[in-house]
Amino acid sequence: MAQPCGSRPVTISDVQQLVKKKDEIEAQIKACYELLESQKGVGMNEPLVDAEGFPRDDIDLYQVRTARHNIICLQNDHKALMKQVEEALHQLHAREKEKHAKDEAEALAEAMSQNQSLPQAFAKVNTVTPGSPASVSGLQVDDEIVEFGSVNVNNFQNLQNIATVVQHSEGRPLSVTVIRGGKKVHVGLTPKRWAGKGLLG
Repeated sequence: MAQPCGSRPVTISDVQQLVKKKDEIEAQIKACYELLESQKGVGMNEPLVDAEGFPRDDIDLYQVRTARHNIICLQNDHKALMKQVEEALHQLHAREKEKHAKDEAEALAEAMSQNQSLPQAFAKVNTVTPGSPASVSGLQVDDEIVEFGSVNVNNFQNLQNIATVVQHSEGRPLSVTVIRGGKKVHVGLTPKRWAGKGLLG
């Protein structure tokens, strides 16, 4: 059975075509109104007969009637076209939404499968001061810390654990493991005194 052409998914170029048509119709309506304006400012409702009931002889009646008729037809076309544009945009948005939901579901599924293989983080880096030991070692904001020297998710109680490790490791490299962008990254970090506060920054 033949498919009705309306069942084909709407594309952005379809919408652009409709908008182009809409602009053309608007231009035609404007031209008709200008023609009426040129006929002694006759609008859509002014009488075309004089006080005695005779056709006015100061305007081109045929042109005025044609312009009025065209305006009515074009306005109907315009209305129908606007409805089409609206429906097409609705369809496009619905498709975008569907696609977005599908992409999100896929990304989530991928993240879940990666998370299963990634170790558990116990802290997240909020700030890294430029020029500090942490910055020099390559630690980045939003890195999720999995291991910090001897501290890991199993023995971590609070940030004091990290502070203790840092104090005992001044000048000695510490092995730090973080999760960055869904991947495990190893960073060599040496706590030391610098111009700023603390041994890490």
